[in-house]
Amino acid sequence: MIDLRSDTVTRPSAAMRQAMAQAEVGDDVWGDDPTVQQLETLVATMLGKPAALFVSSGTQSNLIALLCHCQRGDEYLVGQDAHTYKYEGGGAAVLGSIQPQPLPVSMDGTIALDLISAAIKPDDVHFARTRLLCLENTIYGRVLPLAYMQAATQLARAHGLATHLDGARIFNAAVKLGVEARLIAEPFDTVSVCLSKGLGAPVGSVLCGSAALIRQARRWRKMLGGGMRQAGIIAAAGIYALQHNVERLAEDHANAALLASELRAVKAVSIDPAWVQTNMVFMMPTAGTAEALTAFLRSRGILVDPGTTIRMVTHLDVSRADVLAAAAAIRDFYSA
Repeated sequence: MIDLRSDTVTRPSAAMRQAMAQAEVGDDVWGDDPTVQQLETLVATMLGKPAALFVSSGTQSNLIALLCHCQRGDEYLVGQDAHTYKYEGGGAAVLGSIQPQPLPVSMDGTIALDLISAAIKPDDVHFARTRLLCLENTIYGRVLPLAYMQAATQLARAHGLATHLDGARIFNAAVKLGVEARLIAEPFDTVSVCLSKGLGAPVGSVLCGSAALIRQARRWRKMLGGGMRQAGIIAAAGIYALQHNVERLAEDHANAALLASELRAVKAVSIDPAWVQTNMVFMMPTAGTAEALTAFLRSRGILVDPGTTIRMVTHLDVSRADVLAAAAAIRDFYSA
């Protein structure tokens, strides 16, 4: 199958599996796993933060960050389409009693600074206490500019807010911008990075921040049931991914651009080229054809994320030939 549903569907390579099999392990809850420690040090260094914590998922990493920054009755400002608000089960509200204040997201993925400023609540018992600004980079494959992130975090600090970056695909953003990931992470108090998306590890995310905050995060991880024992086996996959699969993200970006280019010739679908910045292509099929198109593609051995807007994601298990085959199948469907 050519699986374009997400970059989470990648499978560990033989070399990654070998690294996992040979990993030195210990009990990480006791702080004894050397491979987990190596991974945490590596990610903290790459993102320019003093400390890091290995956790089971991006959802858990973001939730832990919110719990560290906010108390019961506090609120965080977040994009209406952001993962931390829309796709993580409402965990901050349900488990942390933290109120989200969703804000409209512009077409370029940013939240307008005047909207952020206007959403910060006054010191009044009628309102939740605004404590945190949460941004996402990349968001729907779009990359937030460095200048915008600097301006947004400066605005937050001027109002006494902490800042968190859901950087699940921060390395995609770094490759696209041609900078080190630490420059993207620099203005934020905490940053979450996912190892099991474009980087190709089977599981795991890492939360980075100050040493004091990561000590607090470790307690929250335990309370959330996320203490892992001989986790070096999966941490080794993360180390391998960071050492071998970052620069190659440019291939995924090129394949996404190729797919978008091929599909622009298909009059029955619509693609906004401004949205194709990293490894995601969003395609709007002719009204009423999305379900049939999805089924047709599956019959051709091609999986896509279904919906009235179809998302297709390139990753390390998708080749240039796969992309061309997917584009050809879509052309065949509409030419039949």
